[in-house]
Amino acid sequence: MTLPAPPCRAEPPGPASTAAVITGLGGCLPPTKITNGQLVREGLDTSDEWIRTRTGIRTRHRAGPGVSTADLAVAAGRAALHSANRTHTGIVLVATTTPDRLCPATGPEVATRLGLTGTPAFDLSAVCSGFLYAANVASALLTSGAFDSALVIGAETYSTIIDPRDRNTAVIFGDGAGAVCLERGSAADPGAFLRFDLGSDGARSDLIAIADGGSRSPHRGEPPPADRFFRMRGPEVYKQAVLRMTSSARTVLALAEWPLPAVEAFIGHQANQRILDAVAQRLRVPPERCHGNLRHVGNTAAASIPLAMADAAARHVVEPGARTLLTAFGGGLTWASAAMTWPAAATTYLLPERRPPQGDHHE
Repeated sequence: MTLPAPPCRAEPPGPASTAAVITGLGGCLPPTKITNGQLVREGLDTSDEWIRTRTGIRTRHRAGPGVSTADLAVAAGRAALHSANRTHTGIVLVATTTPDRLCPATGPEVATRLGLTGTPAFDLSAVCSGFLYAANVASALLTSGAFDSALVIGAETYSTIIDPRDRNTAVIFGDGAGAVCLERGSAADPGAFLRFDLGSDGARSDLIAIADGGSRSPHRGEPPPADRFFRMRGPEVYKQAVLRMTSSARTVLALAEWPLPAVEAFIGHQANQRILDAVAQRLRVPPERCHGNLRHVGNTAAASIPLAMADAAARHVVEPGARTLLTAFGGGLTWASAAMTWPAAATTYLLPERRPPQGDHHE
């Protein structure tokens, strides 16, 4: 397949250019861990070997009853603020496919529960590309001078939209949240976002979708089970994911003027190990420079990349300032990549915080 040429963009930033810089990393994983064996015991028609050989996943986390996306987002956001030694931020962006409600957005509640009442906050939906989309928006807001700091959170509770009998999705997805604190700084700083590439293809929107619940098919009585849950056409998604992530990654590397061998750390969206391996091979990134946590947490959609970054930072496997490539693919179809330098920030993890009883106020 031949892809259209990317639009013309400005020259890469120089060392003194303004950039959005990661100064804090935070994560939240629900304490309930689900093994492959447990999925089989729950009645899923599969096996531990089938899951491991086809996805690379051994465990994933579930939020459990009463724990929502906002609960995970608050914990991850608080952890990132703690990591950055901050108590406030200029704006809050929550990337999610699983908001607490269709209306209102989850972001304002998250901001208020973090003690940021009055701070602008909103949701962004680009499925598994959501975090990089949100990071691009936040970076633009910071480098334009509109804000001096931002909190970007990817948070998901996919267990609420997955059919537990569908082995094409039930074995893959997990719940979790990851967050970064961004501050306006220099492109020479460790943790600086240098270049982004984003794209979409709505003609293939049916490859990853939930049919019921939107304005096209509003709830009217009991919908068919197939329409209520997240569905994915696996073989076609695999092909598109490898194609789009590889192409987008090459584009952002060209924008940053980095040759392929210059990439010192690679984190792809933690979708499926076969996808990650295929993209890394096409980009000629050696295995020792590829980092992720898919084996332990599964595909956490918009939370995937910040959680993988938090995990790598906690294990100190990447040196601050290392040239880092991030790339993702999700429903929409959407895809995104970023060229950045590895942050010097440490990782903080917190457990989910349940929504306080109605009527409580946080100032």
